[in-house]
Amino acid sequence: MPIRLLVTVALIGGSLLTMTNPSFGQSDSQVIRVGVIGLDTSHAIAFTKLLNDESNKDHVPGCKVVCAFPHGSPDIESSVSRIPQYTEQIQELGVEVVDSIETLLSRVDAVLLETNDGRPHLEQARQVIAAKKPMFIDKPVAGSLKDAILIYREAEAAGVPVFSSSSLRFVPGALAARAGEYGEVTGCDTYSPASLEPTHPDLFWYGIHGVESLYTVMGPGCETVTRTSTEYSDSVVGKWSDGRIGTFRGIRASKLGYGGTVYTKKQIEEIGPYAGYAPLVVEIVKFFQGGKPPVSARETVELYAFMEAADESKRQDGVPVSIAETLEKAGLRDGEFGE
Repeated sequence: MPIRLLVTVALIGGSLLTMTNPSFGQSDSQVIRVGVIGLDTSHAIAFTKLLNDESNKDHVPGCKVVCAFPHGSPDIESSVSRIPQYTEQIQELGVEVVDSIETLLSRVDAVLLETNDGRPHLEQARQVIAAKKPMFIDKPVAGSLKDAILIYREAEAAGVPVFSSSSLRFVPGALAARAGEYGEVTGCDTYSPASLEPTHPDLFWYGIHGVESLYTVMGPGCETVTRTSTEYSDSVVGKWSDGRIGTFRGIRASKLGYGGTVYTKKQIEEIGPYAGYAPLVVEIVKFFQGGKPPVSARETVELYAFMEAADESKRQDGVPVSIAETLEKAGLRDGEFGE
């Protein structure tokens, strides 16, 4: 009989949330059964290989993907065209493909929400939240800032632990900077590819990677955002409340890559190369085992507000846009998420 585990989940702002889940975390020796929602991204296959293939040199033990629900968006060609291939590949990894999220939720302890299109995430997440399953939501957390706020609000109200992150958050150099290993951070510049998808806010689709790196180093607290944009690239400048400046460069027409520079009172350091998916999957497994999100709701919601404010700055020909006003327009309540 499964053990009912009482989990104390630390949320942002120091508040605590306690939940009881009858199927999650039966014992340290038992493998957590994971379900994948969405088979229109290579992440679904890459994560499953890391979790299920014990011969993989980067194998992450503790969880196993046992079933998956295919989902794609017909108005995004790169989404719907991938499903047949990824469905076949995940079946070859020993994963059962099911015909509904409801069926998937009846067979798993935790969920990877991998649908590449952020627009259906709110509806899909609501089903997972209702089933009381811990959930990792791949980028983008939603198709709008408003939906992102709703997901975190409803998960908190239901006592369901949730987190979302790009794998770029767990690049060792970015984490070292956040931990103060290079000295007190005074600023940061990051860059990443920033291809656009007309159905999503500009940076939600791919620029999120470099913005996640920026927030990993700088932390929350950005006040205003200014964006300069051309068909070739974006330059987004954030001014933090303590006077620090962080910038993101989105690349579309030159050599693509990920990286950045950290400025501290002691030295200047490069963030370093992308480290692959394994560091993120390690954090996902820890999260499923312990229930504590490694990234706070407050920080995640703010970084999406940063990207929404960048869009608004673009619409207004590059004027500074307030993060607080952006969050208020999207429906954030006073004091919500520990602020």
